[in-house]
Amino acid sequence: MTQEAPPALIVAGPTASGKSTLALALAARLGGVIINADAMQCYRDLRLLSARPSPADEAAQPHRLYGVRDAAETVHAAWWRAAALAEMAAAHAAGLLPILCGGSGLYLAALRQGIAAIPEITPAARAEARALLAGLGSAGLHARLAAADPATAARLRPSDAQRLARAWEVWRATGRGLAEWQEQPAQPAPWCFRALLIEPPREGLRAAITARFAAMLAAGAVEEVRALLGRDLDPALPLMRAHGVPELAAHLRGEITLAEAATRAIAAQSRYVKRQATWFRHHGLAAPEATHRIYARITHQEQFSVAELENLVRFVRGPG
Repeated sequence: MTQEAPPALIVAGPTASGKSTLALALAARLGGVIINADAMQCYRDLRLLSARPSPADEAAQPHRLYGVRDAAETVHAAWWRAAALAEMAAAHAAGLLPILCGGSGLYLAALRQGIAAIPEITPAARAEARALLAGLGSAGLHARLAAADPATAARLRPSDAQRLARAWEVWRATGRGLAEWQEQPAQPAPWCFRALLIEPPREGLRAAITARFAAMLAAGAVEEVRALLGRDLDPALPLMRAHGVPELAAHLRGEITLAEAATRAIAAQSRYVKRQATWFRHHGLAAPEATHRIYARITHQEQFSVAELENLVRFVRGPG
């Protein structure tokens, strides 16, 4: 690591790949603070379904930006980047290594490369975006966005409800499309990043997702969703679309069995894993010499051997 910029570590990978376990082990070994880089884990309402670290893990090593937002709020990349940079600076001032842990590739890219300085969105624009999404559906909102802001619409999938709503509210609030804002020069973060990208075999991930969802159900995930639905929140809010929420909500409404809800939720998470893998493959995390890809079979239940952990520690610390 260079002397010009303070060091920071990224631990990334697809859902259920063992990121939190690895980050916890490295934080203990290196003296680090684990900073959440997963959008859904920012919310406090769904500890189980968002797979937040357990209270015991959070007590074992410092954790930041976990469960800090209410479900009624919207978490987006600009807010998270500012919060993460503040936590990183605080960790460095305390003599600790910032360890960014999560699978939100867009957030990690925004952290490293910078992000457009979009003005604060007005409540009216945000409410309009949610109303259109609820009334038209994501495909309908994509068509509406294509007419108003074709450059941004061309970058988004018609099924990406959250980003479509974000694009619409930015266009309505600022009069400029999100694509136009993103073309402005951004300020990279003044940190020296090293990145650990976990890439376990796909079949191992599917088994890990299945086992983890069963554990979530056993721990009370249905009751967690029941409490969330009881708040009568806008269904277009990000947390209302978190993995497992639509499926368990359908079960609670009596539309499907719990077994069917589990099957659908596991399938949705498996599709998400494919999108994560595609994103990391095309965008990467850092320069090739600063990225260590872990191909070992890793799940949330497995631990790294002492030898493997020591190899990672040597990689993170770099020459000298």
